[in-house]
Amino acid sequence: MAVDYIVIVVYLAGMLAMGWWGMRRARSKSEFLVAGRRLGPALYSGTMAAIVLGGASTIGGVGLGYQYGLSGAWMVFTIGLGLLALSVFFSARIARLRVYTVSEMLDLRYGGRAGVISGVVMWAYTLMLAVTSTIAYATIFDVLFDIHRTLAIVLGGSIVVAYSTLGGMWSITLTDMVQFVVKTIGVLLLLLPIAVVKAGGFSEMKAQLPTEYFDPLGIGGETIFTYVLIYTFGMLIGQDIWQRVFTARSDRTAKWGGTVAGTYCLAYAVGGAVIGTAAKVLYPNLAADDAFATIVKDELPTGVRGLVLAAALAAVMSTSSGALIACATVANNDIWSRLRGTLRSSADTADEGEHGEVTGNRAFILLMGVAVILTAIVLNDVVEALTVAYNLLVGGLLVPILGGLLWRRGTAAGALAAVAAGGLAVIGLMAAYGILATEPVCYGLLASLAAYLVVSLATKPTDEAVLAAWRERLAGRAAPEPVSEAVAAPQ
Repeated sequence: MAVDYIVIVVYLAGMLAMGWWGMRRARSKSEFLVAGRRLGPALYSGTMAAIVLGGASTIGGVGLGYQYGLSGAWMVFTIGLGLLALSVFFSARIARLRVYTVSEMLDLRYGGRAGVISGVVMWAYTLMLAVTSTIAYATIFDVLFDIHRTLAIVLGGSIVVAYSTLGGMWSITLTDMVQFVVKTIGVLLLLLPIAVVKAGGFSEMKAQLPTEYFDPLGIGGETIFTYVLIYTFGMLIGQDIWQRVFTARSDRTAKWGGTVAGTYCLAYAVGGAVIGTAAKVLYPNLAADDAFATIVKDELPTGVRGLVLAAALAAVMSTSSGALIACATVANNDIWSRLRGTLRSSADTADEGEHGEVTGNRAFILLMGVAVILTAIVLNDVVEALTVAYNLLVGGLLVPILGGLLWRRGTAAGALAAVAAGGLAVIGLMAAYGILATEPVCYGLLASLAAYLVVSLATKPTDEAVLAAWRERLAGRAAPEPVSEAVAAPQ
């Protein structure tokens, strides 16, 4: 596997080199956190597709195809549907707000009092998303180098932390674009046709497998509904996704670039399920999670195998880096800045300069990166932990966020009541029904919606000055941010 190792090492070295290059461009807070809000359609589409299609979508998507056949595409398919819904209905308005976090949007819409709790919930979600992606390095590096789980996590995680800390969103954008190309070539253009041919073609696959493997609803209606609740709705409000929307240079780019990325996700979902189905024909007695690694290791020629494993690594790195910068952004801007504001006078914090902003955000990425690596080492199974984070995210934050975008009568008190009611309902119902049950997020959403409507209608409407400022932002009339003259707009 010497050639495969060379491919992987060159790929990893390239990621670090792009981190160093991105450091030279990230000279302001805007450039460091949202790439100067200057990404054109090509970069935006590629990087948005890269962040939502991570290790779970690649390795997990193939595993679901192995277990359920073509209907195993539904998990990744609902991710694509969520991205399409976000892009078509909300992304233009989100891009025009010119904020950095979801909590800042809530503060702007409701008058500066609704973002504190949401920041903590969003931080927990992004942290667990980063941890999950980091743990996936152990699987990939075990196939590549047969090294210990802890060393694999430290190696993969350190590379992501390094290039993310150096250049922020510029580095992550550049690496994600490379990762998007590698995933497209490795998974869709190489692994997919090779797997189908090795399995004897679709006719042989149909002859070898039960008919339910080719039933588009074979995975079950309840499972599909759960995926919609968690992943489709999660795509609408996650900080990691919104932070990519903030990078678009125009609302048109956000809308149409995101639509292209969402459509790509739908194709990627079907491709992963077909690969898994082919693996079932070739290796009928595997554990589902081993399907991707096994078919890559045993069926692909030297060099191609290295590229496809690099594609899997790219999938994990893109989600990991996106979640990491989102986690650090929320920790610094929504949590630490508020705590610091209570400890320091406004005169002390009024003017820290652009360099100080970049240095502070860079320090938080490094700090959160170390926390993610350490958490990934001590946590063996994060499926339940990630489910808790998603349930709290959707159950607690979906209603006040979408309500703020769609309903003028929503108030800060209603938003806080929605977060509290939905969050408490989710926690209580997870204790009663189990963490992986569907009921907690369903009833949590209903509780959140009821609290939002009742409390908003029972309290004084949002101050007209707040709503006027909100409308100014939605119309795209926010003051422009300073842009370094050294940075050219990507096309």
